[in-house]
Amino acid sequence: MCSRRVWTHSELTPSSVSVNESDLVKGLLQALQGFSSPFIFWDQKEQTFRAKSEIRVSHLSQSSLHVLLAGFLYAATCLKLVESIVAGINTSLRSPPTLMGFSNSVSGWLERLRDIALNEEVKINDSNLAVTPTLLGLTSSLSSLCSGAEYLFQVVRGAIPHAYFESSSAISTAEIAVHVLDYLYKRLDEVCLVQGGEVEGFHVLLQIFAGSLLPYVEGLDSWLFEGTLDDPFEELFFSANQSVSVSDAEFWEKSYLLTRVLGPKSNVTSLNQKKGMSGNDSNSVSDKDKEQNNRVLCPLFIKDICKSIVSAGKSLQLMRHIPSTSSEKCGKIQYHGQNDFGNSACGILLAGRNSFRSTADLALSEIFCLSLAGLIGHGDHVSRYLWKDETDEWEISPTLPLYISGRLVDGTGDRDISALTYSDRMWYKLLVGAVQEKRSIDAKSELQSPCYVSHVKDEKNVLVAEKVLQRLFCHENPVVSVSKMDLERNKNAWNVLNLSQNYCLPSLNDESLLSAVFEGSGVADTGLTGTNYKFGFQFGRSEYLSNQDDTQILETLFPFPTLLPSFQPKLHMSEFLPFQKNSTLPSRVLSWMLKAEPRDTPLPVVIMQECLTIYIRRQVDDIGKVILSKLMNDWKLMHELAVLRAIYLLGSGDLLQHFLTVIFDRLSKGESSNDDFELNIILQESIRNSADAMLLSSPDALVVSISSEGSLDRDKDDKGEVKPRSSTRKSRVNNFGIDCLESLKFTYKVPWPLELIANSEAIKKYNQVMGFLLKVKRAKYVLDKARRWMWKGKGSATKIRKHHWLLEQKLLNFVDAFHQYVMDRVYHTAWRELCEAMVKAGSLDEVIDVHETYLLSIQRQCFVVQEKLWVIIASRINMILGLALEFYSIQQTLSSGGAVSAIKARCEMEIDRIEKQFEDCIAFLLRVLTSKLNVGHFPHLADLVTRINYNYHYMSDTGSLMTVSGS
Repeated sequence: MCSRRVWTHSELTPSSVSVNESDLVKGLLQALQGFSSPFIFWDQKEQTFRAKSEIRVSHLSQSSLHVLLAGFLYAATCLKLVESIVAGINTSLRSPPTLMGFSNSVSGWLERLRDIALNEEVKINDSNLAVTPTLLGLTSSLSSLCSGAEYLFQVVRGAIPHAYFESSSAISTAEIAVHVLDYLYKRLDEVCLVQGGEVEGFHVLLQIFAGSLLPYVEGLDSWLFEGTLDDPFEELFFSANQSVSVSDAEFWEKSYLLTRVLGPKSNVTSLNQKKGMSGNDSNSVSDKDKEQNNRVLCPLFIKDICKSIVSAGKSLQLMRHIPSTSSEKCGKIQYHGQNDFGNSACGILLAGRNSFRSTADLALSEIFCLSLAGLIGHGDHVSRYLWKDETDEWEISPTLPLYISGRLVDGTGDRDISALTYSDRMWYKLLVGAVQEKRSIDAKSELQSPCYVSHVKDEKNVLVAEKVLQRLFCHENPVVSVSKMDLERNKNAWNVLNLSQNYCLPSLNDESLLSAVFEGSGVADTGLTGTNYKFGFQFGRSEYLSNQDDTQILETLFPFPTLLPSFQPKLHMSEFLPFQKNSTLPSRVLSWMLKAEPRDTPLPVVIMQECLTIYIRRQVDDIGKVILSKLMNDWKLMHELAVLRAIYLLGSGDLLQHFLTVIFDRLSKGESSNDDFELNIILQESIRNSADAMLLSSPDALVVSISSEGSLDRDKDDKGEVKPRSSTRKSRVNNFGIDCLESLKFTYKVPWPLELIANSEAIKKYNQVMGFLLKVKRAKYVLDKARRWMWKGKGSATKIRKHHWLLEQKLLNFVDAFHQYVMDRVYHTAWRELCEAMVKAGSLDEVIDVHETYLLSIQRQCFVVQEKLWVIIASRINMILGLALEFYSIQQTLSSGGAVSAIKARCEMEIDRIEKQFEDCIAFLLRVLTSKLNVGHFPHLADLVTRINYNYHYMSDTGSLMTVSGS
């Protein structure tokens, strides 16, 4: 209604102009190409194409004319707005590479759509055709252009974040890259799921997605294959922490950090605010997992392997930083191409240690483009024919030519390709061409002559030009590279184009003038000719020769300075320049994708799996194998872990025996040991006298210290005041109780880079386990000592003595059973599980995880983790171990002459109390440990129950506690 009223108003205007329909058609075609015409103009304020209101067509009403023009004007407006957005991106100084790749791909589609209008205009202007152009005819011939223009505009508005064009926006380049790639990836997924398939939409999206992804893949290539973070715009999903170097202990954890969104939600919104364009994914993943995953600024299609990618690059840096000490095969990696292309091996020997390169020495972006061309062009899975053999050499599968030529049919499909030849496969031709060009580049690089040439005679100036043309690319004058074929075909013109022939001015025809000036002076009679600057007046012989040398040098540095290339319309740079990494092959594939219709519309997840992630995973796995080999062989990881096991799990028979004996004796006597220097003297003496001293590089490799949280005597309370010694038991138990050894901290310096695995946090956990094991060892030590005192008085077998013997056996049985459990589960079983898991590890990250799992396992089995269940169990075990010390203290009092009846009575009361507490603790422990839930989750608890409750002494097999007779 509104449009009809507007056009009705225009009909009433007296200044209407009658327009020929053919002229109006030409104006529309020019508008579709982005130009204004006498009847159609660009409204800068409203940002739209408009037709002048006074135009009229004789055989059409204004309403019909408006309807016919509306579609074309909208398509022209869409293309003009796309051009404006692309121009804004190209002229902006803060456009990241991903956005620039997106802009270049969109520019290609913009040019392709406008070429349709250009071809139509050329057809109309062709004088040989007598067809009169009409608006209705234009509607049918340009339907694809109008729909494509609208679709392209929607893609551009949806892919570019709105905040990018706001000067005050703080949007990061990583957010821009992730938004562009994720939007295109989701739109591809939506197009593939449409019934019937939108091939045109899929074609547009896929080509733009591939062009936008290439800069991101190039950054991953330098990281995965060179260990270099080449990301000046900080687009990737991780960034470098410059404060941490590769030689620091925190390198693995803090050197490269994942880029995360600052807030719970990103403020990135697209230019297209239409409903349904947000791209929310409703998969079967929980909301909690979604929120956690969305915090990392990583594209959707590599989010599950982002941590592995970061680890692989860090592994490369680690291996290159440490000189190799073994003659492994990673010193040199050679790549062969057993291609049956009619050529020999197309390999490149890459010197240098730890050189990692991609398949056939192509970059990751080039492999991605080849795989994509094979998948959408012929349904071929290119990754099947590019593989790595057992000698870690990249090869092209020998079955590739047979498969492509039709002599070998893929068993996984029913397609008959016998009619196709290898020349029909675009990706195959691109692969062969790329390999051959790379080989020729390497061959010519070895034969290149030095660029400095001097003393070249005039008759041999052609040698300089030949040396220049031997190079595939002349960096000094790119025009030579463009015109290389023309120069080789026209060698006769080299002298004309040569700088040395035109450096000096030509001689002047001034003989008659010189004769008139010098007539009668005798100078003219000496045979004076015209002025010749080649030998000129201003130069002597030496200056002339020096000038000739300078000319030749300049000619070598800047050959053919006056050469202009022939004009070739729509010729891409990749067509005439030599092969360039990350440029030539991707450019050719993108150009081919722009013109060729895809034969199939695979899902985006299949595209990324077959064309990108399969190669990333393969490279990650290969790097993991190499670094694991270094860990086990060069850096002797398992040997160092065995040393930690011998120290902190008390695995060595006598490494710490002397040290612990001295400490236990001092604590028994009530002597304090707070001097770190004295403790280390005792420790080094114990190591030197040990049969396992060779485990350590030197006796001082292991250092003991007393932590600030407490001391061995603990004779002060939390306020720093001296505790009152109210009784014998309190003075001995509180001051030298079972927990006093927790203040001992042992430090073993693991050699770098193994401290990335056994870092300070791991050593802290080892100390926690060791503190618990020292409690068990001390309890066993004092019970054995108490038994010797009791054996001395075995002649007086009274009822009280028997009671003491029985309690001592109960305590000793528990401590021995617990000690056996620790040795079996912690020392042997946990170590065996660690070794088995290390064999299955595939990367340094997995090795660290295995070691962390091992530490958590022994912490749980020693009940030193800060979890409710383990804290409850540990409290009762510590109480029983403390009761062993109290029993020892009582026996020490009785054996030292405590014959006073009051002391004996007090000791008997303490014995009764110890027995009562022991029985309560055993009953509680068995109830907790025999719980089906706990035993089901932690099977090692069943082993502990079997050892404590041997022969069902405390609890029957039905779970009922046995009655214990009190004293």
